Amino acid sequence: MYGFKKFDLHFQTNKLPTHVYQFKKNRCSKDMFVSLRWAALLCTGTLVYGSYSTFVNLCEVDGKIPFNSSSVVLMMEIGKFLVSAILLHASGYELHPPSLSLCLPFALPAVLYFINNNLAVHMQLQMDPASYQVLSNLKIVSTAILYRLIIKRNLSLNQWLSVGILTFAGFCNSYGGLQEKGEMKTAGEIHVTILGLVMMVIYCTLSGLAGVATEYILKKNVVMSLHYQNILLYMFGIVINFCSWFLQEMDHPKTESQFHPFRGYSVFTWMIVVTQATNGLIMSVIMKHASNITRLFVVSCAMLVATGLSVSVFNTRINSFFVLSLILVLVALCLYHIDRK
Repeated sequence: MYGFKKFDLHFQTNKLPTHVYQFKKNRCSKDMFVSLRWAALLCTGTLVYGSYSTFVNLCEVDGKIPFNSSSVVLMMEIGKFLVSAILLHASGYELHPPSLSLCLPFALPAVLYFINNNLAVHMQLQMDPASYQVLSNLKIVSTAILYRLIIKRNLSLNQWLSVGILTFAGFCNSYGGLQEKGEMKTAGEIHVTILGLVMMVIYCTLSGLAGVATEYILKKNVVMSLHYQNILLYMFGIVINFCSWFLQEMDHPKTESQFHPFRGYSVFTWMIVVTQATNGLIMSVIMKHASNITRLFVVSCAMLVATGLSVSVFNTRINSFFVLSLILVLVALCLYHIDRK
């Protein structure tokens, strides 16, 4: 008798009213939808980021980049600007003329992205696609240090250990790529030049600084529409890259192709424009609503995509140093994210 009463009391206590049950059910469905949307966003970002070095190498003609890098980056910025403008209009966000104090902060990341995006194109001539993606993980090192200095974010012992492992992984991959010297290497061989290493250090440092600066600016005004903030950022990007393209065209031989924005373009060049414009928009969402740590997770996972594409498209011969670097990067990734709930 006592057991029955206890059971009955338990049953009555846990029975939820219909409207409460329906609310929880709808909330659960909404959370699941948001999770799936984030998963799709991160997977797409990983795929498009990982394909970049492969597309650039497919564009090469006789070991040279046939197009003006500033022209390609300019097309990316215009594409992102137009998409952001359309999304802003569709959202019905009430526009106000931006003040100078609101616009100017976006100039810093715009300049940094201008340097990095152009540098990334020319770096492909100094290393193979797989090595480029592995060495790009050194962004974690620069971002971690800058997070600590600028945003005052404390890192755990495991995270600092992962930074050290990543640095060692970069040395291993570089050493393996520098073993064979002589004729120019192709995308089908693991190789890195001294100039490529210098460019990579500059690239990762500026990338970390640009990422931290962008996240700080986007989150400083949380209520402002992301699309509006993107428009301000891409506006500077368009101006800077247009000026760079115009000045470079001034030095180009006076032919019919001078000042032709699409000179040297191919199908793969347009694939770079579309995928990297998509990547830029995805990264802005991540930095606005997540963090640079999530962005670096995408960059790291893209290493596997780039390696797979490199092997399948260029029949890249993987050496032992590259395999060791790949394993070390994966271990570092696990250590870096092990403390995150």
